[in-house]
Amino acid sequence: MREKVSKARRWVVKIGSALLTADGRGLDRGAMAVWVEQMVALRRAGVELVLVSSGAVAAGMSRLGWSERPGTIHELQAAAAVGQMGLVQAWESSFAEHGLQTAQVLLTHDDLSDRKRYLNARSTLRTLVDLGVIPVINENDTVVTDEIRFGDNDTLAALVANLVEADLLVILTDRDGMFDADPRHNPDAQLIFEARADDPSLDAVAGGTGGALGRGGMQTKLRAARLAARSGANTIIVGGRIERVLDRLKGSERLGTLLTPERSRYAARKQWLAGHLQMRGTLSLDAGAVRALLEQRKSLLPVGVTAVEGNFRRGEMVVCLGPDGREVARGLVNYSAADAQRIIGLSTEAIEQELGYIDEPELVHRDNLVLV
Repeated sequence: MREKVSKARRWVVKIGSALLTADGRGLDRGAMAVWVEQMVALRRAGVELVLVSSGAVAAGMSRLGWSERPGTIHELQAAAAVGQMGLVQAWESSFAEHGLQTAQVLLTHDDLSDRKRYLNARSTLRTLVDLGVIPVINENDTVVTDEIRFGDNDTLAALVANLVEADLLVILTDRDGMFDADPRHNPDAQLIFEARADDPSLDAVAGGTGGALGRGGMQTKLRAARLAARSGANTIIVGGRIERVLDRLKGSERLGTLLTPERSRYAARKQWLAGHLQMRGTLSLDAGAVRALLEQRKSLLPVGVTAVEGNFRRGEMVVCLGPDGREVARGLVNYSAADAQRIIGLSTEAIEQELGYIDEPELVHRDNLVLV
């Protein structure tokens, strides 16, 4: 299983507040520089990388002279607004020393629960990764409310792993991993090196809450691993202060706790697509499009669609029917029903001419398509 980690091509790395702020003493730029050096090495080795960074609230608390995490939303928002300035500047300058560009991306739960915004975020992140840019993601703490906030950046990191279809989620924390007992109170506690993310016995050993700086504890990290497993991603919970930790994970070293999904990444994502959403419309395909889907495993292009029914929005689930009226696939559509109606039968090159814009060249991308 550790060899699978070393061969993962797309990583989401999440770094917690306690690590980033030296347990609340302000941004630890020295530690950040060490992690950046390792992430640069990963990028140059061909790994696609997305960084989920906590630390905005903690950095703001330090700048404001607060020793305890505030309890009210408006105080948290104020601390985040102050801290986010220094946090993103620190990441940008550190990566720039190695010639890499960064991009700030702030998300809320609403962004990933709304299908259109979900696809927009997905497209943006994929474009950034393709350009060799390192996305630096945080929760948009300056605008969240109790109803929409993720609650912790472990959950955010897992949702981002689903969003970008990552192979591996690495959660860097101030503990070496998950133990079979609390190592702070039991000197005989043993590190759990590997387990299935859905193993119910893990719940009993994931007790405890987050520290003074963060919102999550080991329970949120286990929950994050289970969320990531839904799209087939492996998760490693590991100590961020372990020397050269990312380098050593890349080298298949047995560090931290590896939590594995029940299904392969492909099978897990397809199952999620198949059961996650209600059908909002239908696309009728010609025989050539059906062959492209079933035999060549290609995306669905507008040129192969003969009719559109329903009132769906971009990002909603549609059923694809063959010439005989039988269902051949279902997937997330890249255009609304009104726009899809205008571009069916057209070549990819003609989409922009007809609509005045082009979101995606495909009507349904093969990554968002389930064959029936």
